[in-house]
Amino acid sequence: MAERFEIVEKALRKMLEGKKYATLRDVLVTMNPSDLAGLFSTLEEKQIPLMFRLLPKELAAETFVEMEPEAQELLIRGFSDNELKEVLDELYADDAADIVEEMPANVVKRILKHADPELRSSINQILRYPENSAGSIMTTEYVSLRPSMTVEEAILRIRRQGIDKETIYICYVISPDRKLIGLVTVKDLLLAEDDETQIQDIMLTHLIYVTTQTDQEEVARMFNKYNFLALPVVDGEHRMVGIVTFDDAMDVMEEEATEDIELMHAMTPSEKPYLRSTPFDLFKNRIPWLLLLMVSATFTGLIITAFEDALAAQVALTAFIPMLMGTGGNSGSQASVTVIRSLSLEELKFRDIGLVLWKELRTALLCGGFLAAACFVKIWLVDKMLLGNQDITLLVDLVVCLALLVTVIIAKAVGCILPMVAKALKLDPAVMSSPFVSTIVDALSLLVYFLFAKLILGV
Repeated sequence: MAERFEIVEKALRKMLEGKKYATLRDVLVTMNPSDLAGLFSTLEEKQIPLMFRLLPKELAAETFVEMEPEAQELLIRGFSDNELKEVLDELYADDAADIVEEMPANVVKRILKHADPELRSSINQILRYPENSAGSIMTTEYVSLRPSMTVEEAILRIRRQGIDKETIYICYVISPDRKLIGLVTVKDLLLAEDDETQIQDIMLTHLIYVTTQTDQEEVARMFNKYNFLALPVVDGEHRMVGIVTFDDAMDVMEEEATEDIELMHAMTPSEKPYLRSTPFDLFKNRIPWLLLLMVSATFTGLIITAFEDALAAQVALTAFIPMLMGTGGNSGSQASVTVIRSLSLEELKFRDIGLVLWKELRTALLCGGFLAAACFVKIWLVDKMLLGNQDITLLVDLVVCLALLVTVIIAKAVGCILPMVAKALKLDPAVMSSPFVSTIVDALSLLVYFLFAKLILGV
């Protein structure tokens, strides 16, 4: 698919450079808006307005929504007042609000100036809600019906109003004071026994909905759980104010997953795609975490310094420090990633911490026991027999393997507990991820190692 798109892209570029505009337009109208937006991102700035003006009005608006903010701003600045109004007239309110959020103030002023009063009101309403809330991602364009309507009247209303709505497959039944009381699907209307059947007789009244203040991540989870096409949004007085559609929910899922991945790898989440981020942007996102981890790793150095005499007395112990720290870090990361993912999917609650800890401890005993046995054989056969390291004795081998077993147990415990504690404290569990777990486990593994050495070897 990617190779085919590259071939098409090259052909379109040649048509544009050869000024074969009629042929180019015939090809562009067959393409998906998302693919067109990807094509625009590869064009030179002077080529973008030229190709955009070849698109039919409706396709142009759909493509505009999918484009990167920089390309959108470039086009808006180059649009005539009439062109800007044509694009705005084709946009849904939530898409227009998303665009306004990304634009500088002078561009926003021009957009609002040329938007019709109804769209301007909808944009202002959406922008009023907290960032990352259901209200901020909803659209105010939905089909509403009255309970006293007949099926025939409802279908006629959908025909008249549906062209401007983001979805017509689900229609919401509201009372005269705009309170949500039910819903019907187009399937319900088409399969009704009688055209004179009233909506209140066929509507579904057991509704699942969210409020304008509901977190967008919770909204996305509800779409995943219930397989909705759209989810109604109500205000504090249960009045219908909008809907969230599945395409917006998918955007939220991608955004939240990206944020979790970046946090789990000790980076501040970026709002820009990688190729649009400058080295300074990446520096700002990464350096605070690197500094914090560097400072926290100081404890590891202090522990090694405190046990310098033990290392001097038994030099062979030094060779196994990286293995212990690496194995401990990896073991803790496995547990933390598993728990973080389960928390994000709401498979776990803080009340499950005892069950999680018990499960991870049993897993750690199995993993740690197997690793310790394998390590014992490896040290004796490879390090001592094959490589001829005569400083390694049976007791040294025992110290390393016991420390390894206990380190794995501690690492699994730390890895599962920290994310759950973070969740209980209303923090993002992804913050307590691999880098933090590894730093903590590194220090603890060294303590365990040297304590075993002191106890068994007497160093």
